[in-house]
Amino acid sequence: MSTQVLQEIQSRLRYRFREAELLQLALTHPSYAHEHPEDASHNQRLEFLGDAVLDFLVAAWLYRHYPDFPEGPLTRLRATLVCTDTLASLAVELGLGNALRLGRGEEESGGRHRPANLCDALEAVVGALYLDGGLDEVWPHFETWFATEAAAILQTHAYVDAKSRFQEWAQAELIITPVYQIVDESGPDHAKTFTAQVLLGEDIAGEGHGSSKRAAEQDAAQDALTHLARFTR
Repeated sequence: MSTQVLQEIQSRLRYRFREAELLQLALTHPSYAHEHPEDASHNQRLEFLGDAVLDFLVAAWLYRHYPDFPEGPLTRLRATLVCTDTLASLAVELGLGNALRLGRGEEESGGRHRPANLCDALEAVVGALYLDGGLDEVWPHFETWFATEAAAILQTHAYVDAKSRFQEWAQAELIITPVYQIVDESGPDHAKTFTAQVLLGEDIAGEGHGSSKRAAEQDAAQDALTHLARFTR
């Protein structure tokens, strides 16, 4: 990875790493390490750390800024703020996709644009930032973005997840509890795509895809919510 690429990422983060190797590691996908055994390190450990750091910082920020919110809405809002799609959007703004070190197969299959890869890279960068500068250095570089995102989520009530909304509707209108099933999974272990269906009785109400079973079920619920008219005729 060129020095210029690392400098551009640091410029967008408004942070200069003491150990630039940490940032490079955060942007190294497992597929690259698999194809380059001489450089076998990749970003999964940093992603694990960054996920925990971000969960804590987002929770602490929500606790301070929304004192009237009980636990349930706080939990759902935090989950929406740190979900794969939200973090992937932040990764795109930071230009992480173009900076990822990918294996040839992952590159050719569109890995630079895959939400799961972008989310993992963002969390790994958070982990790297924590190791390089400590906890107090992390949040100032992300607070404005998350504050804007939280306001948008609250305005559209998007923090009430699709599965909850569809279940409430189905039970109120049809007296049926939706049932979810995973009908397909594809791709390598490090980048699986799951397909889920949501059923109302024996009828398929929606179908969705995601990088995890939970994400696929949420997508299926959203698909069903988008086509509610078909159930009310």
